This record gives sequence, structure tokens and C-alpha cells, in this order.
Amino acid sequence: MAIGLAFGAYVQLGLVASLNRPGGNLTGFNAFSGELGAKGLALLHELVPSTATIGFLGNPINPISELTTRDVLAAAPTIGVKLQTLKASTDREIDAAFVSLVQARTGALLVGNDAFLNNRIEQVVALAARHGIPTMHSFREFVAAGGLVSYGTSLIEQYRQVGLYTGRILKGEKPADLPVQQTTKIGLIINLRTAKALGLQIPDRLLALADEVIE
Repeated sequence: MAIGLAFGAYVQLGLVASLNRPGGNLTGFNAFSGELGAKGLALLHELVPSTATIGFLGNPINPISELTTRDVLAAAPTIGVKLQTLKASTDREIDAAFVSLVQARTGALLVGNDAFLNNRIEQVVALAARHGIPTMHSFREFVAAGGLVSYGTSLIEQYRQVGLYTGRILKGEKPADLPVQQTTKIGLIINLRTAKALGLQIPDRLLALADEVIE
């Protein structure tokens, strides 16, 4: 069973024969990892319109990171920003990525949706606060911990759906017959306390669009 891949990536990577009929021992749920990267970049630029360069942090060990990086790189010129790509698959590399951001005077950071990075919430949020870097994340958990903003699916809902599929498989259903599904819940979460600490004024349009505002 898989979780967190871009919808088309299952087929691109040869993990399933098709989304409706996986045909093997793998199925899962789409977390829009790649698809939402470009939208997250656009929203982050709207929050910090004066910045010319935005960083993108991905995990090079994760094959989806390459697809997401490609999508974000393609979107950057249309949004009007340059992209500084950063890679991290260890705690030390996360630290080094933030050092690179500061040295390059990069104005904001988009954090990729990756299991390793998602398990480093405290480290990423603490580094962003220490260096005064506005950050966009995939999950609410980062914003609740002090990150600036998130745009993405519900991590809790994803795990709930995985649990349901796991139960069905344990009861005898075959992964080959369970279609790859996609979540329908995508939310924009903004932390106003973090925005204030960073000296940012959140545009009224984004406040109106937000599914949750943490004050």
C-alpha cells in the first residue's frame, strides 16, 4: 500500500498498471504531492511578493521529489520568481539547507511533501523561526507547530483512509482490485502569530480563502 504520491506518479513510476485497476500488490491514496507544489509556490509568493527567489526543499532519496521539483521549477517563471533547489535526507542536511538559504538571501521556503521531512516538524519550524524565513508546508501540523502557512491535504485523513484499506486487505480483498484513490479535502492554514513575528501582513484575499487561521 502506498500513500503520498502524486496521482499520475503511480503509473509513471511503474508501481501500478492503472489507477482504477492497480493489477499488483500495491494501491494507495493520492496526497497531491506534486500537483500542489506549484500552487503552494504561488500562494507563498503572494504572501511575500517582494521576494525574488524562493527555496524548495526536497528529499533526493524520494523519487517523487524529482517530479515535484520539476513541476515547481516549471511554475516558477509563470509566477515571477526564481527557485533555489535544496536537498536534504538527514538532519544535518536540513541544517545546511537553511544555511544556504541565509547565505543566498532567499526570501522564503517551500518545503516538499516527504515522509522524512514530515517527521522533522520541530527542526524545520525552529530553523525557519531562527532565521526569519517564511515557510510553506503541505500539512497543518507544521503550522500548528509555528510554521507560517500550509496548503495541502489532511495527514490525519490520509492515515485514516490507509487504515480502512488495510482492514479490507486483511479481510481478503486484493490490492490489485482496490483503485488508487484521491483525497477531496485540501486546506489553506495560516498562522497569524508567525506572520506577526516575521513582520508580514497577510493579504485579505488569503485570509478569506483560509480554512483555518491560527491566532
